[in-house]
Amino acid sequence: MARDPVLVPDARGLGCPAGGFHVDPSGKVALAVVTHAHSDHARPGAAAYLATPGTAVMLRQRLGRVQVQELPFGQPLRIGDATVSLHPSGHLPGAAQVRVEVAGEVWVISGDYKTEDDGLAEPFEPVPCHGFVTECTFGLPVFRWAPQAAIATQIRDWWQQAADDGLTAAIAAYSLGKAQRLLHLLAGTGPGPILLHPAAAAATTALATAGYPLPAVRVWDGTDPPPGTLLIAAPQAALPVRSRSAMASGWMALRGTRRGGAGFALSDHADWPGLNAAIRATGASRVLTTHGYDHSFARWLCTQGFDASPLPTASR
Repeated sequence: MARDPVLVPDARGLGCPAGGFHVDPSGKVALAVVTHAHSDHARPGAAAYLATPGTAVMLRQRLGRVQVQELPFGQPLRIGDATVSLHPSGHLPGAAQVRVEVAGEVWVISGDYKTEDDGLAEPFEPVPCHGFVTECTFGLPVFRWAPQAAIATQIRDWWQQAADDGLTAAIAAYSLGKAQRLLHLLAGTGPGPILLHPAAAAATTALATAGYPLPAVRVWDGTDPPPGTLLIAAPQAALPVRSRSAMASGWMALRGTRRGGAGFALSDHADWPGLNAAIRATGASRVLTTHGYDHSFARWLCTQGFDASPLPTASR
């Protein structure tokens, strides 16, 4: 990555030598600039962290007593010889892209992102740059999401059918991000109350405290809820005996992943059209791909006129 001096991969992740920091690193670093608080991006070990206020509240909850500097969206911060700013990625509340400028050269690290406005997370904002590090979790043409409103209708119909059959509707979703999106989307629209798995309830309370417009939390105590209840559960949680299960995930777009219940293709990542549109909107000529179908997506981008390749790692 010698031709991209703004960012340099090393054993701890993606570093910026000019600023003396890493973005979403693993291991011990002086400063971690964190895109969002999912565990594969926000890890322990940094002496200090930099994040948006929405991500900072989750870092404190998940990592304990850590030193976190909060940086609001769009506000530039000089760190060494680099200038850093954070911009909405749309992935979940508080999730950011990281813009890094060194000597006039601008790179943006996307973190995880989605381009559909879900009404809760800050909407994705294309950031002009020379180089763009893009996730490609769903970087194949098969992944094309239906509009959120259509998926919400499918979930409500499934929920109503479970209620009509005298059952609880139990939908598996990540406790940070997807659970809050479902709560915000479905609260007050179905045949009964919504209960949250304790992990999802804790994250919801933290985000509500940070100012996100989320309904009051009702925590599942592990007993069988009344029929008609919607339980938003952790993916591996044991479910009530009298329940009908489902999962909300982009992977539900693939046949064969819907096992033991219904599947709703509701994703907090960009689909194939979203990835391509987002990359073009940045104006970047150089693109590095990561987190997913990195090699095949980079090859596709090259056919579209981009100078693209998978993000190097310390072992590559």
